[in-house]
Amino acid sequence: MIIAEANKENREEAALEGHAPLFEEVETTDLRGRWQRIQGEFVDNPHASVEQADRLVASAIQRLAEIFATEKSTLEETWSRGSEVSTEDMRQALRRYRSFFDRILAI
Repeated sequence: MIIAEANKENREEAALEGHAPLFEEVETTDLRGRWQRIQGEFVDNPHASVEQADRLVASAIQRLAEIFATEKSTLEETWSRGSEVSTEDMRQALRRYRSFFDRILAI
């Protein structure tokens, strides 16, 4: 449990610095493995491989949209409380938006 909490803190800090990947490592490994299988099947069935590649890319884009929606919701909670929000809260929200934006551009 302590290791999981430390890993979460490390990911959050890396995200703030704009260095964290958008996908979790397990998701990335799964997506790459699925891509390798699709690519490996191309010689025997090119048409099916291209169709599978299309679905995989669409799935990855959908997942990215889900990740963005979650991050956006979290960020909105930080700054949308009206007059209760301090300038420091706003600064942190802008910093996290910048980090997320940088991570998107790094794709």
